[in-house]
Amino acid sequence: MRFGAFVPQGWRLDLTGIDRTEHWETMTRVARRIEESGFESLWVYDHFHTVPAPTQEATYEAWTLMASLSAVTSTVRLGQMCTCNTYRPPSYLAKVAASIDVISGGRLEMGIGAGWYEHEHDGYGYPFLDPGPRIRMLEEGVEIMKAMWTEELVDYDGRHYRLEGAICQPKPLQSPHIPLWVAGGGEKLTLRVAARHAQYTNFGVKPEWFTHKSDVLAAHCRDLGRDFEEITRSANFNIVCAGTETEVADRIDALQSRLEKYVPPEKAEEQVRLYRHNSGTPEQVIASLKEWEALGLAYAIVYFPDAAYDLSGLELFAREVIPAFA
Repeated sequence: MRFGAFVPQGWRLDLTGIDRTEHWETMTRVARRIEESGFESLWVYDHFHTVPAPTQEATYEAWTLMASLSAVTSTVRLGQMCTCNTYRPPSYLAKVAASIDVISGGRLEMGIGAGWYEHEHDGYGYPFLDPGPRIRMLEEGVEIMKAMWTEELVDYDGRHYRLEGAICQPKPLQSPHIPLWVAGGGEKLTLRVAARHAQYTNFGVKPEWFTHKSDVLAAHCRDLGRDFEEITRSANFNIVCAGTETEVADRIDALQSRLEKYVPPEKAEEQVRLYRHNSGTPEQVIASLKEWEALGLAYAIVYFPDAAYDLSGLELFAREVIPAFA
């Protein structure tokens, strides 16, 4: 199994209490530790308003971070989980991604999805369409990105996007193009887009759900004539890792207390509930991830909620969990 880890960027209220002048230093410290600790990739979220509720706390923009983090790291791969297709024209996004791939020495991963956070769409003036049109926009966006990265002049006449003679130079360093991660588990449309275009997928919050979505993806692959095994399946994990169960519980309680300073208690509990299944001691985390590995999960992307304040959980995971899957 391969591993990535998220850099705190504020979206999940994970920079609160840290002075704004220290945010970038905090993010770079975590990014470098991810790189040094043996994770294959680092990740950020593509969001503008905090969760589990919108607040006035900082949320740093994903692609600004991609460019910046590429300049302060040297080997770790750089991804977004995942870019919202409706927030930027795909031709423009392809240009940005190609530039960052060159700047980073060919380390970019392209995470892309249809988008879901309606409050952000309303706040920033982006139309929030029904799922069907949004996913059709996603497929057209992916087609445009692949064309921009591989063709000299791009003409595209779709339902949602139209290009006439678009040029994307420089081309990405990676060949044939930047790896595409299509995120989301929509069974009729999203997973079909993934079956057609993705090198990686990202779905599943429970093992049984991951198994079901994998079966759906495999069926789409058969229908399209795509080799299912060509697609690496990934999932995200919210993990508090510590040496004892008592310490794990104490850290989760501390997280809930911190969140309750910024959102209502029920919202804080809703967020903390995400950590109760996969968190634990290294032995417990390994046992949980082994279950997922047996189901075909090949890439785990881990979010450590306390990384901005205390790197010990991330470091313990890297030291004891990652080697168990070497």
